[in-house]
Amino acid sequence: MHALRKNRPLRRVVLASAATVSGLVMLLSLKPHTPPEIAAAPAPAASSGAGATAGSSGSSGSSSGGTATGTRTVTGRTVRTRWGPVQVRITLKNGRITEVTAVAYPSANPRDQEINSYAIPELRREALAAQSADIDSVSGATYTSDGYRQSLQSALDSAGR
Repeated sequence: MHALRKNRPLRRVVLASAATVSGLVMLLSLKPHTPPEIAAAPAPAASSGAGATAGSSGSSGSSSGGTATGTRTVTGRTVRTRWGPVQVRITLKNGRITEVTAVAYPSANPRDQEINSYAIPELRREALAAQSADIDSVSGATYTSDGYRQSLQSALDSAGR
């Protein structure tokens, strides 16, 4: 006699329930291939000049402050990375980079905060030493490094360097 005949209804209920639970567990265990994107990042507060948004990719940011021989501040464009936006602001004095500040960088979760707590200062040191955007990536922070380098180059382009 077959196992699923009508004279054994309890066995049929158990098998149907087990199949349903197994299918549900398999469905819930699926993981997306890529992490979900952040809908909108808060715009950083800029005192005198705001950088261009990522939507205007041809734009290279804005500058504020003195003249080419004095001190001036230039903000690079916002670069969207896999983990969040990156934007850099530089201060130039007599044509030399005297300060590099990361205006925006991924910090949505504790892992981002941990990675960028060592990556951002290292990228700043390298940019000040190189006086250009020709800097090495920080191991473990490749996306942030790439975005930092692109925003830095955008700010340098805006400054005419």
